[in-house]
Amino acid sequence: MTARRHPFEYAVLRVVPRPERGEAFNAGVLVYCHALDYLGARVHLDAERLRVLDPSADPAAIARALKSVASICAAAPEAGPPAREDPGKRFRWLVAPRSTVVQPGPVHTGLTSDPDADADRLLRLLVLPLQD
Repeated sequence: MTARRHPFEYAVLRVVPRPERGEAFNAGVLVYCHALDYLGARVHLDAERLRVLDPSADPAAIARALKSVASICAAAPEAGPPAREDPGKRFRWLVAPRSTVVQPGPVHTGLTSDPDADADRLLRLLVLPLQD
């Protein structure tokens, strides 16, 4: 018997070290499933890619920004007021367009029976370097 699948939404987090140049690379995913009351993030900063796009970028600051997104998803107390909202409001807040170095991409949809496993899958598929 197959597990019941539910609609979910996801967005890719992009690092845009110099917005005026428009260059970006993927550094994380946000996954939200209303039916399963799930909101999760997976992040991975590729410091070498960052250095190639902008040698003057601060990888520690960008890593902190990505960690902050993950903390808001996890409703961590140190993440402040946004972390106290319900998962749907947190997701909408996190995917709202920003003109910062860490930016959300468009929201996509899918079906899932395990959103946590899909967050891992999307990280491997969309963010982590390709493995030969």
